[in-house]
Amino acid sequence: MTCSHAKILIVDDQPMNIRVLERTLRSLGNYENIVGISDSRQALQEVASLGPDLIMLDLHMPHLDGYEILKQLRAAIGETILPVVVLSADVTPDAKQRALELGATDFLTKPFDPTEVILRVKNLLQLRSLYEQSLDDKSSLEAKVVERTEALERAHIEMLTRLALAAEYRDDDTGEHTFRVGDASALVAQALGLHAEQTADLRRAARLHDVGKIGIPDSILLKPGRLTDEEFDTIKTHTKIGAELLSGGSSSLLKLAEEIALTHHERWDSGGYPCGLAGDAIPISGRIVSVIDVYDALTHERPYKKAWPHDEAVTEIVKNAAKQFDPAVVEAFVDVQDAIRLRASVKRLRKDSKDTVSV
Repeated sequence: MTCSHAKILIVDDQPMNIRVLERTLRSLGNYENIVGISDSRQALQEVASLGPDLIMLDLHMPHLDGYEILKQLRAAIGETILPVVVLSADVTPDAKQRALELGATDFLTKPFDPTEVILRVKNLLQLRSLYEQSLDDKSSLEAKVVERTEALERAHIEMLTRLALAAEYRDDDTGEHTFRVGDASALVAQALGLHAEQTADLRRAARLHDVGKIGIPDSILLKPGRLTDEEFDTIKTHTKIGAELLSGGSSSLLKLAEEIALTHHERWDSGGYPCGLAGDAIPISGRIVSVIDVYDALTHERPYKKAWPHDEAVTEIVKNAAKQFDPAVVEAFVDVQDAIRLRASVKRLRKDSKDTVSV
């Protein structure tokens, strides 16, 4: 905003005073956007419609005096800096003090001195301009901070996803388990009626559910035989390890991933780990991933087991509804089981095709 283009509102019950100020501002200050009103009851309405950069306000007027307008104005604009020059022949200390306390910025004594009018208006408009510039700078800085924060979050998530893949490759030589769990969890979430944004976040966050496996020794993680109680206790720590790796992020996505990593081995009947949560105390994200993680583990070969047929795996999931799994999640899973199987088959075919080409 250049000072000559500033919008100035004059509120004075004497039309002659308004004309004098308008002539002074136009001739000596080159100001063109000037609106004058003599009915003080229209002042706030005019402020709302005009959006002035400066107000010149008479103190002593019928209907609403300047003090009352100052009260209502500050209540309406809050902390916004809008210079208000008080116009008055009352130069008593009490009048000035009261006006300043109510938010007045400066004073002009009637009758007006043209040079003083121009200098005070110019100085206050420069203050207003600096304030607007500071808002623009602040907005630009905030946008850059948000952009940089989002970039750091994306890099953090990318790093953790690769870490999860590194962990997964140790007991799944395709490294596709994390992506299958993410895709299938999103399908179940959609069937449950979760919002599109929640579903999209779950697809990404669920991929990190087993990132804590990076902290489990190969001798235990890849053991082909039955685990001892001590070894199983070690396996169970991957939930807390994963949650710790994902903690501290500010984005909702990382917080969701932390929640999933910690709770995807909890059971509906409270027999799970690490916290022994039960029923709805388990976050819906953990309840969804719990079903999908077990289904995917059952239907794919691992060093310690053969792959189960799809139908047998689904039967096992259904059998454990209301025991290991949330019945509502199991029902949604059954509804989308064909889509889950189809997506897994497509991924497998694509991988086989790539392997053939590379050979």
